[in-house]
Amino acid sequence: MNDNYTIGVEEEYMICNPLDGNLVDKADIIMDNIPNNLKNRFSYELILSEIESNTKICNNVNEAITEIHKNRLFLNNLGEKYDFAIGLSGTHPTAKSKEQSFVKNDSYNWVSEQLKYYATRNITFSTHIHIGIKDPENIIKVTNSLRRWISPMLALSVNSPFFEGVLTGMHSSRTFQFSTFPRTNIAGHIKDLKSYEKLLKLYKQSNSIAKDRQVWWKIRPHIEYGTVEFRVCDVQLSLQNTAMLISIVQALVHAIIEKKDFDNDYNYEILQDGLWKSARFGIDTLVIDPLDEHVITMKKMIENMLDYCSDSLDFFETKDNTEIIYEIFDSGPESYKQLDFYKSHDFDGLKKYLIDNNNW
Repeated sequence: MNDNYTIGVEEEYMICNPLDGNLVDKADIIMDNIPNNLKNRFSYELILSEIESNTKICNNVNEAITEIHKNRLFLNNLGEKYDFAIGLSGTHPTAKSKEQSFVKNDSYNWVSEQLKYYATRNITFSTHIHIGIKDPENIIKVTNSLRRWISPMLALSVNSPFFEGVLTGMHSSRTFQFSTFPRTNIAGHIKDLKSYEKLLKLYKQSNSIAKDRQVWWKIRPHIEYGTVEFRVCDVQLSLQNTAMLISIVQALVHAIIEKKDFDNDYNYEILQDGLWKSARFGIDTLVIDPLDEHVITMKKMIENMLDYCSDSLDFFETKDNTEIIYEIFDSGPESYKQLDFYKSHDFDGLKKYLIDNNNW
């Protein structure tokens, strides 16, 4: 395969006490004990009770899922020696912001200084999906068009109904927590690569950012890497769900380029409303399709998304990975499962459920 449509995936994990599932500050221990051949597979996040895993550049979804599984297993095996387990949820159900400790390095020192109190509230965990695109101008064009599918992708992946021991009423409280950071919402329409580069230059001149990666939009162009990065989804406990999400993002990028479906300047208020609706209600809501501005159910929006990229799913031979969507329509995304588990097992049982690798 050419280097268009290659895959890279980042997952953010809770670092938990293996007995009770509470967060523990062991990112330093993890990073100090990663062998040289895996140094590029793991990195710090903002707080010491979180760790990020990174796949290598993968040629297909199966390879990406194999990499993710290997990274998860490595951390859990390391945890047997250093007394921790990884947990998978968009937010930790009970962790308190005031109890979190920051990673100390230049990058995160800058973030904590900029955001002060609100930096401590970023106890959030997501999945970021990079898809390779050769042409830098196409990266910008795909970033614009891909925004149509933010709401159905978030609806499928909501997995954070709790925050600080509170049933928030949101299916993705992570989305709301992370939105307190600047430059984290949906990007406005970007005219072209030159316009994007000008914006980054202005951000730096005004001290809004110190480096390009401090633009944290829901969909982010990565010109340096040659990728578009889809940053919408809560991290998933289920690898089957993760494979579904990766398959769809790859197929959407391929479909946009093959159809030359570029330069879609959607109504920004509709995009924002769809983001809010999916974070609040998951798959059980009405939503406005940004393309034709018709009101439809979220499930219909998801079906429209699958129709849009159907030929591309066939091209990559990943359509089978999307069959789980119809199970999700019946039983709900992972946030629904968290809520059901909480009703019968309370927080103590839920936290143990989220660190149980039998649930992968």
